[in-house]
Amino acid sequence: MHASVGDQLVQHGRVVGQHDQVSEVVEVLGSEGNPPYRVRFQNGHEAVMCPGPDCQVRHKNKKRRKNKKQ
Repeated sequence: MHASVGDQLVQHGRVVGQHDQVSEVVEVLGSEGNPPYRVRFQNGHEAVMCPGPDCQVRHKNKKRRKNKKQ
């Protein structure tokens, strides 16, 4: 898993009815984009995360390209 500052981490809900948690990468603590990451959640809380298999990275550049196509 590789992420850059500004990318989003999406942690998918593990049980039915549990919503996904979205956070923004504010600092990459590992080398070459590897975990751990310092992230900021939508409520302002910050944490250090080593994402597991239930996480997905939304790269900021891909998000911009999708918006330009629309």
